[in-house]
Amino acid sequence: MEAFAEKLFWFQGPLVRHLDKASRALLVPDDGRAVDFGSPAGEPSLGAPTSVSWRIFKNPVTLFIGGVAAVILELAEPRVRTGVWKHSIFRKDPVRRLRRTGLAAMVTVYGARSTAEAMIAGVRRMHERVRGETPGGEPYHANDPELLNWVQATAAFGFLEAYHIYAEPLALADRDRYYREGETAAALYGAISAPRSEAEVQALFQAMGPHLEPSPIIFEFLQIMRSARVLPAMLRPVQPLLVRAAVSLTPPWIRERLDLSDALGLRSWEAPLVRQGAAFAGRVVLESSPAVQACLRLGLPANYLYRKDAPPASWPHG
Repeated sequence: MEAFAEKLFWFQGPLVRHLDKASRALLVPDDGRAVDFGSPAGEPSLGAPTSVSWRIFKNPVTLFIGGVAAVILELAEPRVRTGVWKHSIFRKDPVRRLRRTGLAAMVTVYGARSTAEAMIAGVRRMHERVRGETPGGEPYHANDPELLNWVQATAAFGFLEAYHIYAEPLALADRDRYYREGETAAALYGAISAPRSEAEVQALFQAMGPHLEPSPIIFEFLQIMRSARVLPAMLRPVQPLLVRAAVSLTPPWIRERLDLSDALGLRSWEAPLVRQGAAFAGRVVLESSPAVQACLRLGLPANYLYRKDAPPASWPHG
């Protein structure tokens, strides 16, 4: 582990450059028009800079892990699984699909409110066309509130849990506050009954448990995530490690239900490596980062979310 930390130190300069390049690439959607998180100047986001979400979404390592864990849980539900696999470009172009999803998450958290609302309305219009039947004959519609609640809950859980486990332990009060803070964005997406606390998330998981099932698609997804060129070339050797971290993040009883064996998760000695990587990523202030650009938009210092001298509750509001 000391050798790993030493390598991080010596490669810090190149790593920062690669991370910054990857961050810039994320901000360019399919039509080639980059999202400007720095404008309009002074316009607030859906959430405040003091929110737990603003702290969590600045860390690219835990975002990757949490995003993979969220998709595992989403694909466990047959209606969501069929909709995603039939109506998206994930299998043909996983990198493009992941960039699109990552950009949407960043706009939701850090984008100016007008930008976020316009993007979410577009997602809702696109989802209106996504409907059909599962192989078992069960109808689905992407704008079904029940499915939207599940997708919202799994995404929120994945991002929070990855940050909590691998980057920085959060008190239960902060975790509950995180879920409450997401209510506005969830409602805009159509998830009108999304969980508002960690207890409500666990209750939803238990309620959905009988509907969750194993599928070859989940294993195909994991293989894609191990090998797709998602991360910068310098970081791709650790991509399988981060995928294993995501598997380990899912609740044990759900892993058992999905036939995800322990061999697919982290080895005991690997968890500290993931934490070191997440800690490093959480300290890097990238000029192009949506988190940094959003802070500057609101007149806050570029390192506002990275400060260690004050807890979030005492930070000034933007």
